[in-house]
Amino acid sequence: MAAERGARRLLGTSSFWLYCLLLLGRRAPGAAAARSGSAPQSPGASIRTFTPFYFLVEPVDTLSVRGSSVILNCSAYSEPSPKIEWKKDGTFLNLVSDDRRQLLPDGSLFISNVVHSKHNKPDEGYYQCVATVESLGTIISRTAKLIVAGLPRFTSQPEPSSVYAGNNAILNCEVNADLVPFVRWEQNRQPLLLDDRVIKLPSGMLVISNATEGDGGLYRCVVESGGPPKYSDEAELKVLPDPEVTSDLVFLKQPSPLVRVIGQDVVLPCVASGLPTPTIKWMKNEEALDTESSERLVLLAGGSLEISDVTEDDAGTYFCIADNGNETIEAQAELTVQAQPEFLKQPTNIYAHESMDIVFECEVTGKPTPTVKWVKNGDMVIPSDYFKIVKEHNLQVLGLVKSDEGFYQCIAENDVGNAQAGAQLIILEHDVAIPTLPPTSLTSATTDHLAPATTGPLPSAPRDVVASLVSTRFIKLTWRTPASDPHGDNLTYSVFYTKEGIARERVENTSHPGEMQVTIQNLMPATVYIFRVMAQNKHGSGESSAPLRVETQPEVQLPGPAPNLRAYAASPTSITVTWETPVSGNGEIQNYKLYYMEKGTDKEQDVDVSSHSYTINGLKKYTEYSFRVVAYNKHGPGVSTPDVAVRTLSDVPSAAPQNLSLEVRNSKSIMIHWQPPAPATQNGQITGYKIRYRKASRKSDVTETLVSGTQLSQLIEGLDRGTEYNFRVAALTINGTGPATDWLSAETFESDLDETRVPEVPSSLHVRPLVTSIVVSWTPPENQNIVVRGYAIGYGIGSPHAQTIKVDYKQRYYTIENLDPSSHYVITLKAFNNVGEGIPLYESAVTRPHTDTSEVDLFVINAPYTPVPDPTPMMPPVGVQASILSHDTIRITWADNSLPKHQKITDSRYYTVRWKTNIPANTKYKNANATTLSYLVTGLKPNTLYEFSVMVTKGRRSSTWSMTAHGTTFELVPTSPPKDVTVVSKEGKPKTIIVNWQPPSEANGKITGYIIYYSTDVNAEIHDWVIEPVVGNRLTHQIQELTLDTPYYFKIQARNSKGMGPMSEAVQFRTPKASGSGGKGSRLPDLGSDYKPPMSGSNSPHGSPTSPLDSNMLLVIIVSVGVITIVVVVIIAVFCTRRTTSHQKKKRAACKSVNGSHKYKGNSKDVKPPDLWIHHERLELKPIDKSPDPNPIMTDTPIPRNSQDITPVDNSMDSNIHQRRNSYRGHESEDSMSTLAGRRGMRPKMMMPFDSQPPQHEETETQRYSVTVKFTQLVHKDWSPESVRNTPSTDTMPASSSQTCCTDHQDPEGATSSSYLASSQEEDSGQSLPTAHVRPSHPLKSFAVPAIPPPGPPTYDPALPSTPLLSQQALNHHIHSVKTASIGTLGRSRPPMPVVVPSAPEVQETTRMLEDSESSYEPDELTKEMAHLEGLMKDLNAITTA
Repeated sequence: MAAERGARRLLGTSSFWLYCLLLLGRRAPGAAAARSGSAPQSPGASIRTFTPFYFLVEPVDTLSVRGSSVILNCSAYSEPSPKIEWKKDGTFLNLVSDDRRQLLPDGSLFISNVVHSKHNKPDEGYYQCVATVESLGTIISRTAKLIVAGLPRFTSQPEPSSVYAGNNAILNCEVNADLVPFVRWEQNRQPLLLDDRVIKLPSGMLVISNATEGDGGLYRCVVESGGPPKYSDEAELKVLPDPEVTSDLVFLKQPSPLVRVIGQDVVLPCVASGLPTPTIKWMKNEEALDTESSERLVLLAGGSLEISDVTEDDAGTYFCIADNGNETIEAQAELTVQAQPEFLKQPTNIYAHESMDIVFECEVTGKPTPTVKWVKNGDMVIPSDYFKIVKEHNLQVLGLVKSDEGFYQCIAENDVGNAQAGAQLIILEHDVAIPTLPPTSLTSATTDHLAPATTGPLPSAPRDVVASLVSTRFIKLTWRTPASDPHGDNLTYSVFYTKEGIARERVENTSHPGEMQVTIQNLMPATVYIFRVMAQNKHGSGESSAPLRVETQPEVQLPGPAPNLRAYAASPTSITVTWETPVSGNGEIQNYKLYYMEKGTDKEQDVDVSSHSYTINGLKKYTEYSFRVVAYNKHGPGVSTPDVAVRTLSDVPSAAPQNLSLEVRNSKSIMIHWQPPAPATQNGQITGYKIRYRKASRKSDVTETLVSGTQLSQLIEGLDRGTEYNFRVAALTINGTGPATDWLSAETFESDLDETRVPEVPSSLHVRPLVTSIVVSWTPPENQNIVVRGYAIGYGIGSPHAQTIKVDYKQRYYTIENLDPSSHYVITLKAFNNVGEGIPLYESAVTRPHTDTSEVDLFVINAPYTPVPDPTPMMPPVGVQASILSHDTIRITWADNSLPKHQKITDSRYYTVRWKTNIPANTKYKNANATTLSYLVTGLKPNTLYEFSVMVTKGRRSSTWSMTAHGTTFELVPTSPPKDVTVVSKEGKPKTIIVNWQPPSEANGKITGYIIYYSTDVNAEIHDWVIEPVVGNRLTHQIQELTLDTPYYFKIQARNSKGMGPMSEAVQFRTPKASGSGGKGSRLPDLGSDYKPPMSGSNSPHGSPTSPLDSNMLLVIIVSVGVITIVVVVIIAVFCTRRTTSHQKKKRAACKSVNGSHKYKGNSKDVKPPDLWIHHERLELKPIDKSPDPNPIMTDTPIPRNSQDITPVDNSMDSNIHQRRNSYRGHESEDSMSTLAGRRGMRPKMMMPFDSQPPQHEETETQRYSVTVKFTQLVHKDWSPESVRNTPSTDTMPASSSQTCCTDHQDPEGATSSSYLASSQEEDSGQSLPTAHVRPSHPLKSFAVPAIPPPGPPTYDPALPSTPLLSQQALNHHIHSVKTASIGTLGRSRPPMPVVVPSAPEVQETTRMLEDSESSYEPDELTKEMAHLEGLMKDLNAITTA
């Protein structure tokens, strides 16, 4: 239900019998019983009586004219007297500061001097009277429409004609429908007297029957609507003598279809002409009408039919038959009779207790069928689980709470009118019995055993409350008698129950005393309810039992979704929906419920349907709607169909374009600007605009121009000099042309401005010195025939050439800021155009001293202009106001002091409105032109503060900008979902996850909460997802008790005061397994709505788990491959080292002769040996490509099958170790970095991810692996074991840090390890995920960042932090689980370490390092290397033996 207004408790009633109840007397404070007929109460208890509070007079629809006065009557009755306020178009009027609208003592609204013009209609609209009694409540009246007759416009005028004597004649005069009552006729410029022979039809047409010689003359019609009368063209009517020959029988005026309301009068026009003179007869539905004997049917002059006091029985088809003896002609028209809403049954006042269910009844009739809405205390009641519309119009309130007390009004409305009736709800305390009233609207479950209470002991709580029967939609409760009354024969019981998490309680009473069971019906399946039982005796209610929590059974016998749901647009306002019977009906289908909702709103409507199709009428034109169908059987509603969206057909626009304005460019062209019609009135895609213009002196000669639908301005050229033109614009859709704007006038210039020479000197220059600023004002040159593009202001102490400022040509004053006090400034002003600057005008001023505070800088805003010779600048508009209309529309109004008092614009001036918002700060102004004193600014952002100012332009003169007005647009529902949704597992609690997110980028208001939806089925209907509400603007939330090893999908929706925004995309998160890896789950990014979860839950590519036997086999294979790898590495290392050493010694002199550049066999630019800066110990196998291998062991455990699958690393390892020693000697210890001999205390371990991902490249027939050996030094104790890079086990293979770092590096000949790694990245680069850069955890700086090393000794930052990879990825990257095994620890769990392969130095530096390493590498060092490798082999042999 809508929020209650302010701090009031609002109430309402109009029930007659309760008013009589009050007349019996008000209850005095402390009385024992209410005089309204309530039963006696216990001492101290009292019953509040219903308060008569209703309208004596309500406003009615009123027609007024411009300049007149209007009274909208309203009077309400209550004690004390109510306060009366008025709403216009749903907004409260501020009558305190309004000098035209005032509140009369009886509550009526008086409007003096009604204002109405083409573009300013402040008084026309819908008015509503609001009556308020402090501490009692508020009621609202019916809505009344005030129509102000527009300016007179003739759509047809009398034309010269002739008539034979004795025959009939008509003279046309059609004006706006609201001005017809103000039309009269003149003959020879004298008022024409009407009689039975000469009449005026309701359209304004003049009918003359049985014409005589005196009827000849000049005729014209006159419209008198408050202002000066407006006359039509004069037309001469000639009366010819009877030629005594026959002429054809024709209709001069035929009847047309009419719609009237019961009680109105109607005239069906019908006039025929011919010789002999015809007679007219009327028929209705094939039955002749007797106009002579009927009091309500009258035949008017010429044959028109008048029906007085129309009733519903008068509706039908009427035939006008003209007969002159020679021939007969006929015409027909349909009369439709409508009826205003009337109440057949009004709501009645109700007493009730908390937790009861009540129903306010309301029956209405009318034609068209009225719609009913309910209002509580002046605010709309929105249907929900506890406020329901039942039996079409009745309001049911379930589980009353204290705040439900108040006045409820039933408001019925149709196209003809509206009506309201109300009733009051009073909620009594539980110890006060409900008075005996006439048949009330309490439901049967709450009307039993409301006996008066007396003083005495109360029963204790009922014992052993249990749910003896639990079904899908009902629960049977049983209990034992209270301990205080073991027999309990005279006890009655009340069962209070509510949904878990809902504050409202409902109540069910036992049917007779002593009964200790009750069945609660109409529950929801699979829903948790809380029950408690209270016993009552003759003294009152006792203690409540402990709450009992029971969950209903899930529904299993419900219908399935209706298949083949289709919807198609039948017209611009109707859509037809069809479907078929559900396949899984689970019993006979009783009926269907069709739900539909306009796109972009959150208000879903429904209608009950018994067939398989339905047409919904009354929809908005060219608007998209969504539809779904739910089938019902005896068990209740079934599964909803998916939504089907369809758009109603387009139609011609129903409104004209907005904000039409004209700007005279020169003597031969006028620029026309406009805005599209309001979105609700476009009724389709605007395909273009039709511009019509004409000379004001030749209105019949109209020129037409078509422009595209995206164009909102057009330059009309080729016009005549000094000529006034009229313009109007209409919008087009594919269906046709909509209504056009009113004609707007503008006059071209007599002559064009000259820009062949510079402007003349400005006519005046005035300065006003302040303390730190000088206000400069001026007037333009006297010769205004020369173009002025702007003004240049120069100023300085003693000289005007220190600084120069240029301003726009429209500006007339400028404030020079930041000046020195008590200083003499010289100021110059020059006008300029494209030719150059004109003659300067000089002035000097002395700024005031610091101590002078008599005036401040703000004085200049309203400072009067110093009198200067003409031409004077325009005065800026004043009183600029911003009225907020919606979330994207603000109306700007202002006054122009240069206009007469009535503010009527009679010249060609126009106004420029500019606006901007201060967020962001550099936002530019937007401008628009207007020719009236208001402008509708559309397309604004919701909940945003804007500032507005206005300027007036007349001819070549313009004013300065007015003072600014500010306005903040209303809020709108969020239009974007929450951002950056992430899900992580809580440390140590695998069943608890934490959801984090960021606010939506387009919140459109203050976020008041979020709703988290989660489900295990991403394709489930959204109403089947679990909901977790988050109150306030928190950006994190915990969800507990989830199922382990289960994928969940999460969506988040933000809400503000206007409603819910769109949902975010689904994010998947799999909870850890029961014996999982430290509570870390896995999450996939950006799952769309089309995501399908995998069918198998297996981690292996083929869906089969790995057996223990397979694991042992894998371990043996791993150890064997490791031994073979070490042997191959030793052999290649010895061979290549000897060959390289001897070869390089032979070339050393040649290398030095070419500046130390080292030549390889390959191109020198490709020689970039990798810089193996070793961080942590790890032997890592990474699958590059996988082929579908049917062998489950080889697929589940991707390990090389032979030694050829392992990439040798000897050359790159050896050479790079010595490069590091010589190139970066200043930053590392010789003992630790010179040779491998210094690392014998270290034990390398092989980390092999058991990657279970499915094959990535089906076309690859072989599997290749990149093997990288990493070492760490024992001297560095601060390595971080948390710095882990988990290898993903999902369908995408991310590039590791090492792959990322060495992508662009080429390896020297022989360094196959690095080249192999680079090639693997090229193959997988298309599916690589972003990786975090891992900083080294020891104090030596890593060269992992791809950059050119500096020529001197590199510096490092000793404070470089050690950042674990997982912590860096927590918010921006996705964490994956991995199975790893360490051969060194025989399968014990150990996290793999990150690998960083730094970039290589430049080629020249690399060459120098290779030379240095060559000179220092001795045979004894090779011996140490071999000894170290032999130690490794012994370790591996020991592992194999174990």
